[in-house]
Order: sequence, then structure tokens, then C-alpha cells
Amino acid sequence: MKKTIFQLSIFICLTLNFVDAQEVKTMTYFQNDTIALDLDLYLPQKKADKKTPLVIFAFGGGFSGGNRTTERDFAIYLAQNGFAVANISYSLYMKDKDFGCGGTLTEKIKAIQIGVSDMWQATSYLIKNADKYNLDSSKIFISGISAGAEIGFHASFWDYKLMNLYQNNLPESFKYAGFIGGSGAIMDVNLITSENAIPMLLGHGNQDKLVPYSVGPHRSCSTNASGWLILFGSNAVYNHLISLHKEVKLITFDGGGHEFSGYLFQKEPHYVLEFLNDILAGKKEESHIIIPSK
Repeated sequence: MKKTIFQLSIFICLTLNFVDAQEVKTMTYFQNDTIALDLDLYLPQKKADKKTPLVIFAFGGGFSGGNRTTERDFAIYLAQNGFAVANISYSLYMKDKDFGCGGTLTEKIKAIQIGVSDMWQATSYLIKNADKYNLDSSKIFISGISAGAEIGFHASFWDYKLMNLYQNNLPESFKYAGFIGGSGAIMDVNLITSENAIPMLLGHGNQDKLVPYSVGPHRSCSTNASGWLILFGSNAVYNHLISLHKEVKLITFDGGGHEFSGYLFQKEPHYVLEFLNDILAGKKEESHIIIPSK
């Protein structure tokens, strides 16, 4: 028994030392009179001759909770495999407010718009500092879980000049290289066109009652609820992209609910790594994988 405890202690120490060895840089990417927002930039330990592709990640939490450190293991995993990862903080506009059926539509949309504007500022900051951290600004992927995935969807397809709340400082022709979303949705699937579509990896439980898998109201609200908001979830986006003949991979958790929102990032990050490498290699794929949730 003592030997087992000793071995376990050694394993924990080695693990902690390995994690501490990961190169992580914390920096403030946006600040105004009321808020300062930080990001953690995870960089590969092995220096490459070519510039490093980047994944920007937004956590979940209903725009009222959560923090950027929750998917630290995911960021380390990708950094170990040659990618830079920026886990960002963003404004939690709905903190102490009702983001459910008893809330208001305008407040929900405002929460998403603020989060998206934060994401655009983070993207702009990282592009401006790309040379300093050896980042490839032409290969920036966007990703997120739940509320973070809603940020990712809308940051990719909203009209930047119209919806951005802060300084318009992204390059005129900027476009994310791809999107990885866990149980996210977009307010209008028709925002995605043949011209602006990007490759996507989407994971979603087909029994999700919070964020619809196909088309439905946010949090399953009734039509007379003040917080009623129609959303197009991962399956609806998948079908739309298939109709446009664009690259998309959907992983459906059959019988699963919103508890599967973090699955791709927490349980099976190899799906994300495979997707990223395929896109960078120019491989095109349209596929649908169904995984039993039990």
C-alpha cells in the first residue's frame, strides 16, 4: 500500500512539473474604462521553422459564468501537437440576469453581440502580435463550447462592421480558417453562404434541451415567453453546409443532452486535432458520426 501511494505521489509530481513546463503567456487583449479582458496563449514547446497555426477558444457558461482556464488540458494537448491556443476571457453580460425563458430577447442578443465583439478584439490583438509569437495569421481557427460556440458561430458569420461594438480593426479580408463548436447554434443559418462558409467540426447531443440540435427555441422556451429566441443548432448547420457542398463534420451524441457540449474538447480532443490537420492539409470531408451517449 505504501509503495502504491509513493508511486502515485511521484506520478502526480511528474504530471504537475510537465504541465508547468508548458509555455503559457497571459496578456490583456482589450481594456476600456469598465473592463479588462485577458487571454492565455499556449505555445508549442518545440519551435518550428514555419509559423504556428492558432486556435482561439471561448468557454461556455450561458454568458453569466465560467472562465478561460476550464479547458486548459485541451489547450495543452493542442500545443503539444504543434498548435498555438488562445483561451480568452469575455464579458459575462448575463451575470445575475435571466438568460432563460424569463429574460428578454434584446438582452440575449446583446450578450452574444458583446461576446462576439470581444472575440473580434482578441483576434485583432493576436494578429497584431503574430510575429512576436510566431503565429500564422492566415490560419486562425475559432472554437467554443455552448455560449462560447454561439460566439464562434456569430463571430464567423455576422457582418463585422455592422455588429462590432468596438474599434473595427480586423483586416478587411480576414476570415477564420475553420470553426469547432460544441453544442452551439446560430440565430439565422442563412448568414452562412457559399462565399463566407468555412470548414466546421460540430458536436451536439440530439436531445439537447438548452441549445437545439436542429431548429428550435433556446432553452425550449414557449413562443409566448419573453426570452423566446429561435436558434439553428449543429444539425441544421450541417444540413445547410451539405446543401452548399462545403466541408463539415458532425458528431451526434445519440440520446445525449447539453452535458455533451464539452465532449470534443474534454474527452476526445483527437477529433479536433484530426480536423485541424486535415484542413491544413487541404483535405475535404463531409461526414456524420453518430455516437451512442450511453
